[in-house]
Order: sequence, then C-alpha cells, then structure tokens
Amino acid sequence: MLDEPYYGSAAPLVPPNPTYAKTVRAAKGCQACHLWRIGTQTVFGEGPTPANLMLVGEQPGDKEDLAGHPFVGPAGRILDEALEAAGLKREEVYLTNAVKHFKWVPKGERRLHQKPNRGEIQACHPWLEAELEIVKPKALVLLGATAAQAILGPKFKLTQNRGKFIESDLAEFLIPTLHPSAVLRVPDRRAREEALEGLISDLRLVASKL
Repeated sequence: MLDEPYYGSAAPLVPPNPTYAKTVRAAKGCQACHLWRIGTQTVFGEGPTPANLMLVGEQPGDKEDLAGHPFVGPAGRILDEALEAAGLKREEVYLTNAVKHFKWVPKGERRLHQKPNRGEIQACHPWLEAELEIVKPKALVLLGATAAQAILGPKFKLTQNRGKFIESDLAEFLIPTLHPSAVLRVPDRRAREEALEGLISDLRLVASKL
C-alpha cells in the first residue's frame, strides 16, 4: 500500500513559543512521516489549555480520522463512561494521541487499525512535546502501551506498571493505564467489565490528586 516510508521529524514545523492555535495550524500540513498519505487529516489534541489533566492515547481511529477530532469513536464512548464514573468532566480534560494520523490497512471495505511503529512515533513526537508545553498538565494519563512507550521509552512495560504513579518532569502526577480500545477488544463480557473497572479505578486515583 505504501512505498518508501519516510521517517523525518515534525520538529522543524513546530512554531517557536508555541500556542495552541499556531501549533494546530502548523500540524495540519505535517508530512514528517508517510502516514499523512493514508490519513484523511491530522487529528490534533483538543481541550482546555492549560489543563489540570491531559490524556494521551495511541493514534486516531477510523471515526476520529474522518471527523478530525480525538476520541469520538467507540473507544471515545468507553473513555467518556470511564471519565464520568471517575468524577471527571471530559470538557475539562485535554485529549490527544502520540501519533496524529490514522495508520490502517484495508480489509474489504473496512479500514483496520495498524499499530504505529517506532519511526512514526518519533517523527510525531515533537507535536506531543509542544502540547505538553502548551497544556502544562498537573496530571498526565498515558492510555495504552504505545502512549506509555512514546513518553517513557520503548522498554517500558505497561503490564507491570499499570495504575502506578511514575516520577516524571512532565507532570506532578503521571500514570499509565489501559487504552479504552483494549477494553473493547476483550471478548468475554465479565472480563471486559473488569477491564473497564480497572480503567475507572486508575482515573479515580488521578482524580483524587486534582
């Protein structure tokens, strides 16, 4: 589907002394990696700036790619449910992803999510760094292994550290947890409910610090 993938860096595109508006405009034309060729559009983060709480996922999904907004598909509905159960308001949370374009492979008429690789994550990382500078979160929640490894390094193990606060210069409180899409993928209903409760529990822990 793709030929000659190119992994550059978005760093030259990030405006100096970035503001949210300037950075969003700059990100619209990002071609730092080849994903711009298959994604419909750049899906930048959204929410208040600054914000006490910032959530970082992996990448936009099919619905997000078409709509141009983060967490508006099935995983977004799970996240909304978890935030509400944890006593958090979505409109007070800044939501974004480690990668800003949708990576997918075709299967019939469907577009199936494909995990971004390290080169794609690194190419997009300057946008995430700019968001952290703009948002200045008190608490940072990393949703899933890709987001956690984008921030904490490729050797970070989510399974061993989920729900634990990690020391970081990026926020006073940083915690990795499940991605809402991981909850959706659990085939057994009871296990899926347990996974959702785990996500809610971690968000409640964060809420207690805000």
